[in-house]
Amino acid sequence: MKIHSFTVLPTTPQKLKPLLDIANNLWFSWNWDARQLFAKLDVKAWKNAGKNPLRTICDVSQQKLEEAARNKQYVAELEAVYSSFKKYLASKTWFDDQYGKRDKEQPLVAYFSAEYGLHESLPIYSGGLGVLSGDHLKSASDLGIPLIAIGIFYRQGYFRQSLDANGMQQEHYPENDWFTMPATQIKNNEGHPLILSMDIGGEEIFYQIWLVKVGRLDLYLLDTNLPMNSPSNKDITKRLYDSDRDMRIRQEIILGIGGIKALRALNIHPSVFHINEGHSAFLVLERLVHLMEEEKLDYNEAKEVVWATNLFTTHTPVPEGNERFHPNLVKKYLYNYAAQLKMTWNDFLALGRENRDNEDEEFCMTILGLNFSSMANGVSKLHGSISRQMWCNLYADIPVEEIPLGHVTNGVHTLTWISKWLEGLFIRYMQTAYVREIADFTFWKVVEEIPPAELWYAHLERKKGLIKFIREQVAIQRLKRGATASEVNKAEEILDPYALTIGFARRFAPYKRGDLIFRDVERLIKILTNEERPVQLVIAGKAHPADTSGKSIIKKIFDICNRPDLCRRIVFIEDYDLNVARYLVQGVDVWLNTPRRPMEASGTSGMKAAMNGILNISILDGWWDEAFDGNNGWAIGHGETYNNHSYQDEVEANLLYRLIENEVAPLYYERDEQNIPTRWVSMVKESIHICGENFNAHNMLTKYLQQYYTKGEQLHQILRENNYAWARQLANWRKNLKANWKEIKIVDVTIKSKETIHSGDELIVSAQINLGVITPTDVIVEVFYGLLNPHNKIEEPHRIKMQVDRTEGGITIFNTKISCNYGGRYGYLVRILPGHPHLAVEFIPELIKWEA
Repeated sequence: MKIHSFTVLPTTPQKLKPLLDIANNLWFSWNWDARQLFAKLDVKAWKNAGKNPLRTICDVSQQKLEEAARNKQYVAELEAVYSSFKKYLASKTWFDDQYGKRDKEQPLVAYFSAEYGLHESLPIYSGGLGVLSGDHLKSASDLGIPLIAIGIFYRQGYFRQSLDANGMQQEHYPENDWFTMPATQIKNNEGHPLILSMDIGGEEIFYQIWLVKVGRLDLYLLDTNLPMNSPSNKDITKRLYDSDRDMRIRQEIILGIGGIKALRALNIHPSVFHINEGHSAFLVLERLVHLMEEEKLDYNEAKEVVWATNLFTTHTPVPEGNERFHPNLVKKYLYNYAAQLKMTWNDFLALGRENRDNEDEEFCMTILGLNFSSMANGVSKLHGSISRQMWCNLYADIPVEEIPLGHVTNGVHTLTWISKWLEGLFIRYMQTAYVREIADFTFWKVVEEIPPAELWYAHLERKKGLIKFIREQVAIQRLKRGATASEVNKAEEILDPYALTIGFARRFAPYKRGDLIFRDVERLIKILTNEERPVQLVIAGKAHPADTSGKSIIKKIFDICNRPDLCRRIVFIEDYDLNVARYLVQGVDVWLNTPRRPMEASGTSGMKAAMNGILNISILDGWWDEAFDGNNGWAIGHGETYNNHSYQDEVEANLLYRLIENEVAPLYYERDEQNIPTRWVSMVKESIHICGENFNAHNMLTKYLQQYYTKGEQLHQILRENNYAWARQLANWRKNLKANWKEIKIVDVTIKSKETIHSGDELIVSAQINLGVITPTDVIVEVFYGLLNPHNKIEEPHRIKMQVDRTEGGITIFNTKISCNYGGRYGYLVRILPGHPHLAVEFIPELIKWEA
């Protein structure tokens, strides 16, 4: 039976037409007044539509739409919001002021990510990576950074979660109704959907492109759900993080290779390509092939361009979290790329291997990304350090601390996550005009001007809103599980708005230890049921469908939640999404995070909470390792790592209980004569100030811009001018350097100094070097020196470049002065690095020579 379909658009009254423009731009997701316009049409329809503006307009009756059009106050509010929206799109931006305007066809950055958490009405995300990507786009829009984004248009997205009567997680995959979502099909010049195709494993795969407007930015989503594709190929873009490895590699080929092809079809030519985690790393292959076939570069010349203009961001310090594929699977779908790149199959596999000679090693997407990205970063200071250690084998002879893998600590988009009430307090107490889209982070100090009582009562209102929401959700959960009317009604008795409330919400991966607080249930019961200082827990999160350990943790928590003596004190909220997250990070009192250090790359939920005045209790891992100052929350332990995980859990659970019993609860219940916890509010202010100023996404974007994006663009312009003349020259220079590097000899190193050296003295270091056929301008010669530790290693080394003094008989003499600013035992070495004015980074594996 064939069903014919057609689409009926809502008849929107003329005065309400601006609602359609607002609903079709994700700007509404960080504008509270805009979202309220849709809620005011019909609150029930708004909630039933999952707070989807377009779905709401479709579901509201024509009568209510006409009534709204006749309501002068509503129309005035709509006009005000629409005026703000149009002004936002048209106004000069921070980026324009700093760097000038650019052509839309030549954006600064193309940002690739497997998921985007922009709003619950666009369910193409699963968790932290997607939410980070969404916040990245929003802040880039606010600042006016010319960035476009590539992702996938999932038919089902990530699963929806429910728990059965036994507490076992159930996964549901409803089909997304794309016709009521803020996305439009890209059309060709004839007005038909633009259909592209590509070869994947000898089969032609067709895909289309959807456009999502994110403020000033464009997000392009790729979709293989087309009638000309086979059922299997239609499903490539069906589900986020499909556990089937065959499907997964095809999905990542579409994202990376298909994404590059889509940009060319759209005539968009970015300068820098930001690979956000390894899922899109296959894009390097298509970039190489295009440069070789269309620009007539050879492989090494093309690699210079790709390497100089790629930025790779790694998000996981957990080895299992780095995407790997079996060589046979890679060969099945990408064998033709080896031929196009003019390399053997083993050489192709080596692009994604740590040990190129290990034929059993799988193909790693992180390694592929790092090998072809001169710019790379982790997502917190600690994670950057861990990543350099984790991938040091890719950077032969380079000291771990100098491996060109830096860090930009994640941040969160303020207007998406900060409560409307707290934003209102900021506006009221600011001395200057409030501007939302700024890169000046000092305005967060305004929180010190807010009277403690006002800040406290604003928080209590959000907390009451959270508990009202939780009771509604629990009632729905119980109904779905077939509970009696009496059990459903008892949801109204859950939680006390005036009790200390601790929130925990994240993916239930075992290393995140969602059950650490339940390690000693009897001790926890005493904490929760303390008559003078009661405590309650709100928990949410999903386990990956294939993660049986994570599901077991959820069941354990579910069983405890349903104990008669605890059911009013502990609650598990099902189907954790952006909407649930907003309620939690704005409404609890304390945010709990218990990862096994150092497995949390960054973590951003704690940032959202801190920005809203929620105090963190956390292991010193990820972002909290650099944010905690002793006055803005609590640390569990002192940053220790353990080999015995059971012992670690025992120690850290006890530390957590002790913190709650002896510090957190007593401080929360300590009140002044006006019943205000003034010392608690003082910590809240510190938390808001520190987090808001240092861990917001605007701050993150300016760092990406200053450390990576502008650098990549400069190299892009240099390498491509005059038909890629510099790229060709650079490739030839590197080839010559590699061929002759072993001939370089550090013949002798001497130091001239006084007989007795005092702090503050300068010493002359001289090096005699045989460079062979390499010229002095091809290298950088340095003194690497500093104080020695008891293990005879240089701590906090200094680098001083040496200058050419003269050349005699094939030996080049280099000299420099070094300063000894402190007393102690010093060590020094001379080393040689490649030196070229257009080399992206000076640390290149196998091109570093140390004094023997």
